[in-house]
Amino acid sequence: MIARAPFTAVGLALLLGAVFATPPARAERLIVSVSNHRVTVTPNYSGEELVLFGSVEKDATTPASRTSYDLAVTVSGPHADMVTRRKERRFGIWVNTDYRQFLQVPTYLALFSNRPFDEIASPEVQRRQQLGLNNVQLTQRVGPDYADVVPNDAFRSAFVRLRSEHGLYREATSAVTFLTPTLFRTGIPLPGEVPIGTYDVEIKLFSDGVLVTRTETAFEIVKVGFEQFVATNARQNGFVYGLVTVFMAMMSGWMASIVFRKD
Repeated sequence: MIARAPFTAVGLALLLGAVFATPPARAERLIVSVSNHRVTVTPNYSGEELVLFGSVEKDATTPASRTSYDLAVTVSGPHADMVTRRKERRFGIWVNTDYRQFLQVPTYLALFSNRPFDEIASPEVQRRQQLGLNNVQLTQRVGPDYADVVPNDAFRSAFVRLRSEHGLYREATSAVTFLTPTLFRTGIPLPGEVPIGTYDVEIKLFSDGVLVTRTETAFEIVKVGFEQFVATNARQNGFVYGLVTVFMAMMSGWMASIVFRKD
């Protein structure tokens, strides 16, 4: 006779853990790439546009009824703390009366899709998946608290508007094109004042309002030449860079005094 150990609560927990730890089978997967994974910024750089392209790969478990897809692409640049100020006219001059600090928000943010987000998913899914500028979380310091306020908050609206005017925040709901039912492409515009750093690209695939799968890729924007030399030394050798800057300013002033001296 074989003795069997009792099925304890610990054993049940281990069994459930093994079951839920198994990743769910996915009927589709995304294969994506960008036209250039390393963008170099030179003195005459005025911006460019990358191309994101990819395909939806199906397998034997893909439902036969699933024939159409929607795609949402989010491109976010380096994160940083930024401040938006409110100005009012007082006694004939404009002065800063209030401000709001945005904490570790993207310096560049672009959201693209093949059709309006309202047609892709429900409002709840849009908020959860951060589809559209109104649903992207932009954490602010509000007094002693940290929160993401409503989209029509005056400071949030002004922050998004100012970034959009410089081409650094953008939303386009017809930017993704399906070349075939499974092949797609979209452009990623980069303005001339694009920040330096690593850019994350997240691609989400939807069908009938449900998120099917997602994937990620990235590209990098770097300075080259003399600009890169100056930026690297300013970051790694701050004290020496400061001394050199002061010396160059003094020499410039001295040379100007000689050139424009009146005898």
